[in-house]
Amino acid sequence: MQALITLAAFLLTLGILVSFHEFGHFLAARCCGVRVLRFAIGFGKPLFTYHAKNKTEWVLASIPLGGYVKLLDGRDPQQAISPAEESQAFDRKPLWQRSFIVAAGPFANFFLAIIFFTFIYISGAPQLPAVLQNPPEHSVAAKLGLAGGDRVIGWQDLGSGQVNAPLFGDFSPVPSWNALRWSLMDALTGENGFALELETPAGVISVKAFYAIDLPKITPNSDPILALGILPALTPLAEWQDLKLGPIDALVFASERVWVVTKVSARLMAGLFTGSTSLKQLSGPISIADMAGKSAQVGWQPFLAFLALMSISIGLLNLLPFPMLDGGQLLYDAWELVAGKRISTSMQEQLQKVGFLLLISMSLLALFNDLQRYISP
Repeated sequence: MQALITLAAFLLTLGILVSFHEFGHFLAARCCGVRVLRFAIGFGKPLFTYHAKNKTEWVLASIPLGGYVKLLDGRDPQQAISPAEESQAFDRKPLWQRSFIVAAGPFANFFLAIIFFTFIYISGAPQLPAVLQNPPEHSVAAKLGLAGGDRVIGWQDLGSGQVNAPLFGDFSPVPSWNALRWSLMDALTGENGFALELETPAGVISVKAFYAIDLPKITPNSDPILALGILPALTPLAEWQDLKLGPIDALVFASERVWVVTKVSARLMAGLFTGSTSLKQLSGPISIADMAGKSAQVGWQPFLAFLALMSISIGLLNLLPFPMLDGGQLLYDAWELVAGKRISTSMQEQLQKVGFLLLISMSLLALFNDLQRYISP
């Protein structure tokens, strides 16, 4: 039964995230007057095909590991475009419209994440309170005198200055440990100092400043949160508090959360190429299926939160400047904007081959990491 739940959750995850991504491309193309020839979910042999009145072919294919939107495009040698259809071709549209269509897919994923988080906060989500445990010895928090039982009630960004600076302005409220954790990761990956407003169990308020120069560095073989020493205390579920917001506040809070998660994820992703992040953190389909199944079994809110995080990851992945990805096409568009001419079709074909090899290499590495996690003894 657990295997069936995992499989169902995995297929549902891919179906929702891929469909919304491709729908972003589809909707943008239609808004710009580009004819969509095919909207496909999955690859390989079609399992279901529907021909709409507007001549778009809707396809559900047998391999559910992606999807695509095929547009009317004069650069495709397999397409014969009549003079009457030229105004509907992707390659005949101005640069800004072509870029808009390409970028719409990834940004649809970010928008979907905001929707999911907003729905969670409107319905009310149980939150682990930001009460701290005793920090590990020799950690930054231990040196500053943080103690078990302290509750973080406020956050202030101190920037990247390397000297002690006075605290200005009001502290932003910290509603939960999860919110604090993402703020900590934002500070650590961005190398920005911060200050915490703390309340002891006796009700005494104090402020502790963590300056950028004292923060632990992100490295492949260390846990920066552990080195920082700010860790949550074990708290009974009965003492958790619901975070329930009105529609507008929920939308604002969800947008802020997606922005922070996106920044942190982008920096960690960049770290894969600079060496500050371990390649072992790459996850493949086995890890995604496992996380989808586990979150679905816990409840619909954890599953929605998982979908939101995965949607952000898919949006970021597609914005990488690799040929074969949306980011690669946007890189071509940037070249056209600067140079005043498009990259030749033959050059794009060569770059596509390089991009394909890069993506295959990353996919194989992610699959190898999955096998190491779940199959190796």
